[in-house]
Amino acid sequence: MNSTRVLGLDLGEKRIGVAVSDEFRTVARGLGTIDVDGREHERIKALVKQYNVGRIVYGVPLKNDGSISSRAEKMLSIITKLKQLIPVEFVPWDERMTTVEAENILLLADISRKKRKKIRDKLAAQIILQSYLDSLYLKDAPLEE
Repeated sequence: MNSTRVLGLDLGEKRIGVAVSDEFRTVARGLGTIDVDGREHERIKALVKQYNVGRIVYGVPLKNDGSISSRAEKMLSIITKLKQLIPVEFVPWDERMTTVEAENILLLADISRKKRKKIRDKLAAQIILQSYLDSLYLKDAPLEE
C-alpha cells in the first residue's frame, strides 16, 4: 500500500484551507489555513514534505452548470505555480457548495460568527478531501445488492 498522504486545498482569494489524509487515505483532518500573501506556495511545499504527501486534491469552484467561473481561473493560477514547485500528482475536485456545507455544519454546532470565519476554510478543505477519499474507497468496493 502507498503510504503517502493526500493534501486537500480549498483555494480562496484571501486564505487557503488545508487538510491532510491519514497514511491509509481514509480520513481527512483539517490542518488550518494559509494566508494568500505571496508566500503560500512555499508553505504548501513545506506541508507536502512534512506530511509525506504524494497527491494534492484541490477544489475547483465551478458554476452550477459545471463551467469554470472567473473566480476559478484566478484560483487555478496558484495550482499552476504549485505544479512547477512540487513533483506530486494534482487532482482537481468539484467543490461546489463545500463552503456552504462547512458554514451549515458550523451553524448547527452553534459556533459564533467570529469563530466560524476562522475555521470555515479549513473545514471546507476537509470536506473536499474527505469526499475525494470516499470516492477512492467506493471505486474499489463493489456495491452490495
